[in-house]
Amino acid sequence: MTRAQALAVYNSLLDKYGLQYWWPGETRFEVMVGAVLTQNTAWINVERAIARLKQADCLSPEAILARQPARLAELIRSAGYFNVKARRLQQFCAWYQAAGEYRRFRYWSTARLRAALLMVNGVGPETADDILLYAFDRPVFVIDAYTRRVFGRLGMIAGDEPYEVIRAQFEQALGADVALFKEYHALIVVHGKDVCRSKPRCGQCSLASRCPTAQGNDPCDMHVEGRAHSA
Repeated sequence: MTRAQALAVYNSLLDKYGLQYWWPGETRFEVMVGAVLTQNTAWINVERAIARLKQADCLSPEAILARQPARLAELIRSAGYFNVKARRLQQFCAWYQAAGEYRRFRYWSTARLRAALLMVNGVGPETADDILLYAFDRPVFVIDAYTRRVFGRLGMIAGDEPYEVIRAQFEQALGADVALFKEYHALIVVHGKDVCRSKPRCGQCSLASRCPTAQGNDPCDMHVEGRAHSA
């Protein structure tokens, strides 16, 4: 993947969808909570869970740790796997608080902070990188299922490489650019959700002219699918 290739995809998505101003969250800590809760669920479900946490005055490390696990699980029920996520959220908060919270973490190197995040139970590479990029403003490119699907279909990656391999490809191609990384990931998410789905809507895709997958589809099928979606 070259810088020119990566930026060409970015510019096509930006032209189609516009700036996303993502990740949603009023505070850095809210972004972290959202990153934990969004595992294996749609963002709209996370928004409901965060709204309930706010209503219950339970959106701080202290408040989350003070809640009984069953009550916390009830508050985040909409996010799915709520019992597991309640435990993970409390474990994350205990680690975050014990380590000194943002006021200390901001002085850590990205490599040190990422390694520490990955030691927290339930925090995998994607969740860690969501937190690093959107809560700590670190130049780390987030790789998710949409990224694998979109760029796999474009032929720019195989799609089944290890997480770190794909992350390195994007970071090497684009350079360390936090603002670009934030916007690019958000655009990939909206494109993957709305157009480049499991069954792709190639007739509506701004990347179709450069996509081998779209070029291999039956034009009639593409036309019908696009018409059905707009109806």
